[in-house]
Amino acid sequence: VKIIELNRRRNRVIISRRSILEEEIAEKKAETLQHLEPGLKLEGEVVEITDFGVFVNLGGIDGLVHRSELTHGRFSHPRDVVKVGDKVRVEVLDMDLERERINLSMKSLMANPWDNVLANYSIGQKISGKVTNLTPFGAFVEIEPGLEGLIHVSEMSWTKRVRHPKEIVTEGDEVEAMILKVDTNQQRISLGLRQTQPDPWS
Repeated sequence: VKIIELNRRRNRVIISRRSILEEEIAEKKAETLQHLEPGLKLEGEVVEITDFGVFVNLGGIDGLVHRSELTHGRFSHPRDVVKVGDKVRVEVLDMDLERERINLSMKSLMANPWDNVLANYSIGQKISGKVTNLTPFGAFVEIEPGLEGLIHVSEMSWTKRVRHPKEIVTEGDEVEAMILKVDTNQQRISLGLRQTQPDPWS
């Protein structure tokens, strides 16, 4: 503790723990800022979660991991990815030291599933995945975190004319589908649901 007031007449001493903590935090902050640079990889602790991202304490100062830099996978809210108190690895993207704003990324330290998609998947291969989103033209299926494929409505049934994918699947369903096309440039995978069933026309 630190003595902040001393009154000998009244035999009174006022001490403070907070002032010591503030000094320690200021020292940590100065040390952290001295070493920070874009590309630096370090460990921090999640101290706050918001709709737009996660604040990570790096040692006396917090940095922001925007929700777009959390993970390659799809999620509804940042709290689905991390929780307060988690120790996480981050990379410094950029910083404004005058405004004490530090932008961080967790995603950059994770393997991008698109880097090895051709090695792991091939046309004609059957995969299992979860339906994550329905649109008027098809259903998106998560093959693995950060890797989704689209089942177009025309590839859902051999005999039924599907007007909307909700006639066949719902969000959250586990489905089996076949890979029809892989476009690494556009980062798109086309899937077929009907191809996993016998073709009645044959």
